[in-house]
Amino acid sequence: MATANLQGARTGEAGSWGKDVRSDAHVAVEPRESGGLDLRLESRVKPYYGEHILAQAREVLGALNVQHARVTIHDEGALPFVLAARIEAAVRRAGLSAALRALPGALGKLTGSPRDRLRRSRLYLPGSEPKYFINAGLHGADAIILDLEDSVHPAEKDAARILVRNTLRAVDFGGAERMVRINQLPLGLADLDEVVPEEPDLILIPKTERAEQVAEVDRQIAAVKSRHAVRREIWLMPIVESALGVENAMAIATASPNVAALTIGLEDYTADLGVAKTQEGRESLFARMRLVNAARAAGVQASDSVYGDVADMDGLRRWGAESRALGFEGMGCIHPAQIAVVHEAYAPSESEILKALKIVAAFEEARQRGLGVVSLGSKMVDPPVVQRALKLVERAERMGIVTGELRERARAVPAARPAASGGGGEG
Repeated sequence: MATANLQGARTGEAGSWGKDVRSDAHVAVEPRESGGLDLRLESRVKPYYGEHILAQAREVLGALNVQHARVTIHDEGALPFVLAARIEAAVRRAGLSAALRALPGALGKLTGSPRDRLRRSRLYLPGSEPKYFINAGLHGADAIILDLEDSVHPAEKDAARILVRNTLRAVDFGGAERMVRINQLPLGLADLDEVVPEEPDLILIPKTERAEQVAEVDRQIAAVKSRHAVRREIWLMPIVESALGVENAMAIATASPNVAALTIGLEDYTADLGVAKTQEGRESLFARMRLVNAARAAGVQASDSVYGDVADMDGLRRWGAESRALGFEGMGCIHPAQIAVVHEAYAPSESEILKALKIVAAFEEARQRGLGVVSLGSKMVDPPVVQRALKLVERAERMGIVTGELRERARAVPAARPAASGGGGEG
C-alpha cells in the first residue's frame, strides 16, 4: 500500500468485545500520514501473552503493508487466525490494502470429499461468531457449515467472509465435511473469491430458483480454482426456497455435474406460499416429495430442511423418521444437541438391516446357482428388491451399525429356492 496517499482513508473497525464476548477481538485501525505503528492492547491475558499478540499484529499489518497507523486491539481470547481476520477486516474498512491478504498458516493438504459421502447431519455455524468454530468438529456432525448468509448481519458480511476464509485454513473439523453457505447471488460471488482458494468441500447456494444460478456459481468456482491452482473437486448443494425453485428442481439438480445434493429451506418456502410453517409439515409435503423425486432422478442426494425447535427433541425425532421415510438422506442442524437425534432418526433399524442382509445373501446364493428370481420366506425377491437392500446395507455400513452378529444371523438364511412361477415379486 502507498501509505502516504490516505485519500478515502478512515478509521476502520471489526470484531467484537465486551463481557459476553469470547474467542474474538475488536480491532480499530486509524491510518496516519507518518509516525509508524502505534499499537495499543487491552486483554485479560496481556501479562502473559501481550507481547505475542502485539508481535502477531505487527506481522499481519506488515503483510497488509500498513506502515503508519494507530491500531487498538481489545482482545477477548481470540486465537491467531481470528485476530488476523479482524485486523484485515479493519484495515480494509479503513480504506487500506484492499488487494492484499494476511493468511494464517494452513493445516496442510486435506483429503477431498467423495460426491456421495454420508451427509446425515450438517451443523450450521454463524460465520461471524468464532466462538463456535474451534470445538465444532467434536460434536460428531457429518458436515460443518460456515454460514455467510442468514446468520450474518448485512453490515458484517465483509468481515465474516475473511473470518470464514481464515477458519478454513486454520481449524481442523476432524472427519466433518467442510461446507460454506454463500450469500444470495450476486453477493455470493464475492464470497467465492475469498473461500474457494481454501478448498472447502462443498458450497451451499441459497435461494436457488433457476439452473442458471447454479451454472453461474459453478463458473465462478472454476475461475477461482484456475487462478489459485486448486485441483480438488468442490461440490454444490443448491437450496430450493421458493415455489419457483420447487418447480425447477430437476433443472437445478442437473445444472452441473458438481451438484452432489439438493436441499430445501422451508422457512422461506412457506413464506413464499404465504402459509404458516407447522410441525407436521403438511403445507410443505408436496415440495419435499418433489425435491426428493428430482434429486433421485438426477442421481444426487436429497437433504431435508432444519428443524427449528431446538428444545423439542421428540418432535425432531419424529420429523427425522418421517423425512427418512420420504427418501431424504439427511437434514440440517442448528444446535449440536440435535446431531445424535438426527443420526438415530436416519439410521435403519436392526430388523431392517437384518432383512436387507438376508435378501442380499439369498440373492448372492441364487446368482451362484444360476437362478434369476428367488424367494425368501413367502416373498419373491427380484432385482429391484435386491437393489433396495444393497443400498440400505451400504448406507448402514457407512454409519458403522452393521454388526458381526447381524451378519451371522443373516447367513443363517435358508437356501435360496426357485420362485414358484411368473414374473416379478416385490418391486
